[in-house]
Amino acid sequence: MTSHARLTRIGLPDFGMPTSMPQLPDSTYASRLATLMARARAQGLDRLVVYADREHSPNLRFLTGFDPRFEEAVLIAGGDDEPAILVGNECWGLAGAAPLPMRRHLVQDLSLPDQPRDLDAILGDEGIVPGARVGIIGWKTYRDPAWSDAPSYLVDRIRALVGPTGSVRNVTGLLIDATDGLRTTNDADQIAVFEHAACQTSNGIRGLLEGLRPGMTEQEAARLLRWDGAPLSCHTMLSAGPRARFGLLGPTDRVIEAGDPLTSAFGIWGGLTCRAGFVTEDAAGLPAGIRDYVERLVRPYFEAVAAWYRALRLGLPGGALQAIIDERLGDPFFGIFLNPGHLLHLDEWVASPISPGSQAPLRSGMVMQVDIIPATGTEYFTSNIEEGIALADEPLRDELAARYPEAWTRIQARRTFMDERLGIPLAPEVLPLSNIPACLPPFLLRPDTFLTFADA
Repeated sequence: MTSHARLTRIGLPDFGMPTSMPQLPDSTYASRLATLMARARAQGLDRLVVYADREHSPNLRFLTGFDPRFEEAVLIAGGDDEPAILVGNECWGLAGAAPLPMRRHLVQDLSLPDQPRDLDAILGDEGIVPGARVGIIGWKTYRDPAWSDAPSYLVDRIRALVGPTGSVRNVTGLLIDATDGLRTTNDADQIAVFEHAACQTSNGIRGLLEGLRPGMTEQEAARLLRWDGAPLSCHTMLSAGPRARFGLLGPTDRVIEAGDPLTSAFGIWGGLTCRAGFVTEDAAGLPAGIRDYVERLVRPYFEAVAAWYRALRLGLPGGALQAIIDERLGDPFFGIFLNPGHLLHLDEWVASPISPGSQAPLRSGMVMQVDIIPATGTEYFTSNIEEGIALADEPLRDELAARYPEAWTRIQARRTFMDERLGIPLAPEVLPLSNIPACLPPFLLRPDTFLTFADA
């Protein structure tokens, strides 16, 4: 192995694609809700209220298998009966098809605009009464547990109904806290679902890289992602030229030109893959002032990501990963400003155990996003390896191998490729989920040429 990465032409294997989509057992949802309620009662709560809308549905889907379309939805749990789901007209039938049995209430406050409204009576019937201690689960946690991102019409009514003898607080951390949130570790079934998603997104980005040509429009290039209609975790991003420097834009009919910077991200529930670089075959196609793009930006970036990968271990505190990136990419030129890596689930970003000084340990069952993004703010643009990995102790690995042998074969082939062809050995507990694992082609018209530490 060489001590520094170099740009090398490497044949990327075909790691294969799933022949079927893994499904969670229906019983998983009841078990998750029971575990959550046990934790809620341990905190002295009488009721949990889980709010969701189309943009922020993963907490509700994790618990029930149902996600709202067009409208909002509210789950109320904690009584003696099955949990109640409050939905509008559009979601009535969809909620009835959920794998978790729920009592449905048609609440016009949750319906499309200009419908009749009535909420208080149903909240009261579901135990939101004077003196009740209510925990609200929205999308995020905040410094002050009185803050909630659930809409004010819901939070204000709950506070009014429980009155001064009750309490209302944000308990979203029960699900997303990086140390012990229920959604921050996953069983074998869920990891298999996420591996299936990662195959789709990474193969989509691979298809984009292999088919990209100057003269295409951004929209034509986006079709190379081969989206099959799976629910998106974020809008599809693809932009080239001056627009690419803004990062999160979607494709237009702008023509992609030789020498353009280009970035693309493709995310569905449980997987997201992103790459960025320049639409050229080599450094000669770059502007004269940045022909050291690989040496100045891409190589140190890849070496930092490789060090991040090599360090992954169960029990490692998240702060250790932060320190690796701070040491290697701390120069303001690189512009690293987000947590260098985070937890991944149905949503692209759940929470992150990685921050300065974090003692939050990496745990078996975590699915993490390699998400370390330079934002140079210069003509050097950026470089990006963004993809998912899972961490699994030996019992979880054994279960995954026994129950999902096709996925396990792909995972092992990726590990071997990263070790032997890229020179990035991984601890046994690190399971790469992407079909382009750690492959970084800086020149997008040469998608078979990327950084490696391995000897030829």
